[in-house]
Amino acid sequence: MTPDVSIVIPCRNEELNAAAIAAAVITQMETTGVSFDIIFIDNESTDRTVEIIRGLCAADERIRLIINTRNFGQMRSPTHGIFEARGRAVIGMCADFQDSPELLPYFVQRWQAGVDIVLGVRESEETGFVLSTIRSLSYWMAKNFGDFQTIPNATGFGLYSRRVVDAIKALNEPEPFYRGLLVETGFPLETISYVRPPRARGKSNNNFFTLLDFAVAGLTGSSKRLLRFPLYLGVVGAVVAVLMLLGGALAFATGRPIAGWLIGSVLQFQFALIFGFLGLMGDHVRQISERTRGTPLVLERERVNFPEDE
Repeated sequence: MTPDVSIVIPCRNEELNAAAIAAAVITQMETTGVSFDIIFIDNESTDRTVEIIRGLCAADERIRLIINTRNFGQMRSPTHGIFEARGRAVIGMCADFQDSPELLPYFVQRWQAGVDIVLGVRESEETGFVLSTIRSLSYWMAKNFGDFQTIPNATGFGLYSRRVVDAIKALNEPEPFYRGLLVETGFPLETISYVRPPRARGKSNNNFFTLLDFAVAGLTGSSKRLLRFPLYLGVVGAVVAVLMLLGGALAFATGRPIAGWLIGSVLQFQFALIFGFLGLMGDHVRQISERTRGTPLVLERERVNFPEDE
């Protein structure tokens, strides 16, 4: 029987949270009156996460498990879980209680009212200066260089109707930046603000590099203008170079020296721009290559409690 709603929970080393988040989700979803299932997708946990979820599956047929062959990252794995869900609507959320289970009944209510996408938007979150700065910079770049507007402070926690999930799946993105793709579909979207609490237990898998991956994937997956931007900078750089050449000639003619450090800093800045944009364009080429190859988002090692297993 196809459930009304599927709740997809990606996890990696969540032995301290897996059972608790399943219980919390069940408590909230049973108040909605809709049928549901819970899909955990494990991204190569090295603790007892898989063992614990297997026990949950044995005790409740509504709980299912996908075990990946390796760690496929924090974009591919959750997206694969969403694509494999059978519900008429799908909810994506984290296992660490930073995505509040208490919002699930509201998501379902708005979906029943005809809204295709309902996103939770965090009002605040306790993070360090570096991570906060990276997030702010990625939002600014997405706003100014992206081909469509993303929702600031939306993490992907929310509900998506079946037609939204099918539309995103049809895009065949090799590195699916889900929160951007949701907006790109153009389906009706609502947001609800919430205060994102600290992680309940365990250690976060997010760090500087994972956030940087999200930022780069969001840009390369949603911006055509970014490919043209180096050309604009090249024109400006050529003009500046001519002006510097004229200035150098003038300084030489009047007997004034040109500080070597100034030239060095200008050259260094130019090289930084060149290599930075080469990296972005290289990522575009990589995505084209992966889309052509048809590489799957995830390779599964095992499934537990899915209909074909019954």
